[in-house]
Amino acid sequence: MSLVRLKIKGISYSQTQNGAYALILNEVDGDRKLPIVIGAFEAQSIAIALEKEIKPPRPLTHDLFKNFADRFQIVIKQVIIHKLVDGVFYSSIICERDKEEEIIDARTSDAIALALRFDAPIFTYRTILDKAGIFLKFSSKEDENEDDDNSIVVDEILQEGEAVEIESGPGSHGYREMSLEELHKELEKAVAGEDYEKAAKLRDEISKRK
Repeated sequence: MSLVRLKIKGISYSQTQNGAYALILNEVDGDRKLPIVIGAFEAQSIAIALEKEIKPPRPLTHDLFKNFADRFQIVIKQVIIHKLVDGVFYSSIICERDKEEEIIDARTSDAIALALRFDAPIFTYRTILDKAGIFLKFSSKEDENEDDDNSIVVDEILQEGEAVEIESGPGSHGYREMSLEELHKELEKAVAGEDYEKAAKLRDEISKRK
């Protein structure tokens, strides 16, 4: 079976269910997206890894794993999303230590959070992408509405029966009323208070204005 390399397009929030997130993966050489429903903690961890400017005052669980692996010279070479059963994705982490390769099973959200920290590539099998991939195309005029369209995708996934129990948080839409200076101040407070969900949303809003 042939592998398809994926890149992270972003994290989307549900418009109808508070606290629901989806990680949107994009095939590198194509237009298909692979949306994966994830929990709040994993969404925060992935968002922090994507946004290099957010520096947690204490290491998160995935950062701790990275530090532990570095200490014992363990390297993550790649992550493969290898199975899809009843709407649930299964992944493997390919590790290497002393030139010996090991394969470790992991939740897809954890595997991707670690792949980001090790700069490791993410793959899935073409059969999985054929089954679960979707097309989302946006014109330049529609780019500003892309987040809302991605949110609709999250809602569609949840309606199909895949639900997650996670904390609800403030929506990102309220931040549109704030100035850049106010956003930066709120971002500093959120990071200092270790509210990484809020920090990720604030960083998203700041990035849109650059």
